[in-house]
Amino acid sequence: MLPLALYRHLTICLRNLSERKHGALIVVERKDSLESLFSSNIPIGGTLTHALLESIFYPGNPLHDGAVLIRSDTVVSAANILPLSSIHVTDKKLGTRHRAAIGLTERCDALVLIVSEETGQASFAISGVLHPVNVSPFES
Repeated sequence: MLPLALYRHLTICLRNLSERKHGALIVVERKDSLESLFSSNIPIGGTLTHALLESIFYPGNPLHDGAVLIRSDTVVSAANILPLSSIHVTDKKLGTRHRAAIGLTERCDALVLIVSEETGQASFAISGVLHPVNVSPFES
């Protein structure tokens, strides 16, 4: 579980990435270990801050297309490849980030935060279900 002060960094990060339409996929490890569900990661080992996350997801950064893994107060790795969900949605298009978030949370108890590169919409996935997040009222 994340220390309370780190939720502020995640909130600021989501708001900033959403405003800029910088796509993101942030995995917060909870009780289940996640290493066996990932592939192709780059070790980071840095303290979780919104500035670190925003720099990882800056467009053009080689790490921005994969998922970031957060454990406690540490950004463990970036450029993680997650399992995709086989969910079939007919009324709207789900991008790869969203299908990856749902796919991972179908297999474990992780919380996954997503920012759409196309719309800037923030959402989260847990237990295989995607939920929208309204980041505009948050204050830094």
